[in-house]
Amino acid sequence: MSEPLDRPTDHRSTEDGIAAGWYIAMRSENVARVPRALLFDNTPLVAFRDQTGRPAILLDRCAHRNAPLSRGRVSEGRIQCSYHGWEYDHAGICRVIPGLQGSAEHPQRRVPSYACRDSQGWLWMYSEPDTTPSSQPYGIPFADHPRYLTIREHIRMPGPLDAVAENALDVPHTAFVHTGLFRGNKKRTQIDIVVRTNEHQVEAEYIGESRPKGLVGRLLSPSGGAVLHWDRFILPCIAQVEYRLAENSHIVTTAALTPRSSTSTDLFATVAVNVPLPKWLLRSFVKPIAMRIVRQDVDIVKQQTKQVTRFGSEQFVSTEIDVLGLRIKKMLRDAAHGRPPRSAEERRIKMLV
Repeated sequence: MSEPLDRPTDHRSTEDGIAAGWYIAMRSENVARVPRALLFDNTPLVAFRDQTGRPAILLDRCAHRNAPLSRGRVSEGRIQCSYHGWEYDHAGICRVIPGLQGSAEHPQRRVPSYACRDSQGWLWMYSEPDTTPSSQPYGIPFADHPRYLTIREHIRMPGPLDAVAENALDVPHTAFVHTGLFRGNKKRTQIDIVVRTNEHQVEAEYIGESRPKGLVGRLLSPSGGAVLHWDRFILPCIAQVEYRLAENSHIVTTAALTPRSSTSTDLFATVAVNVPLPKWLLRSFVKPIAMRIVRQDVDIVKQQTKQVTRFGSEQFVSTEIDVLGLRIKKMLRDAAHGRPPRSAEERRIKMLV
């Protein structure tokens, strides 16, 4: 049974909230003993490190008179407000109030705190404040593996999380937005797609696909041949593309998507590449080509977002070759509203690429 093909769908995805879980806040190296402001789902936050190097993320608002803590400084491992000098530890507990006799600690003087972890070059944060997560941040496959070249990039995408996720995992647009670099429109061949859904992810496996046409395919797999290709969305924010080209070529691009506002999503990409070429040579051409592809995607997502804003809501018609977009939207809505996860299922679709 395929997705509905001809019924327009109208909903405001930006009003659906976000799924609870781990999201990347920023690069680990960008968090120091100097307060750093950030935005998460329209909420102002502040990140800093204490005297031991432990990261902390708090709501960017002093409990006393609402001044931004990000304008303060870190003193003896605590963040100090620039207005009256109140100091908060990594858990948001007020420890010092200059001039006050007695203890500064009081429940009403707390600032909400967010669990955070350094992992694989990124600082991850849990989306719900004052929560002890039962899980750990997503483990990015092959990151910093000795046989793989690892490239990390942070890109600001001008669209909501669901639109950015669909763009990252959408095959049909590559023939038009990335013509010459990735795919083309001539001599299309039929392939099979197996779509697998479970409670926490949706995956599309492309079967019978030849090496992608264009510069990227020729550089990464000069001998041509068939490829193994998977696209995945993993709750709450992971968009992942995996290619196995030829015998010894393997590429995994893992994008962690962080909502900043209703029309802005940060894409934290970790690209792991293992092909029979020297790493210095790979780095010299993989990153420039990848960033050119990203700029093309930024432009088309920006135009899409402008149109949604212009008309006041999303409205779209889909076909079965829009393989993951609707499924991602539904998974995100269900998770955000605490609905029971979908039961596992598998569907087979045909596409011309």
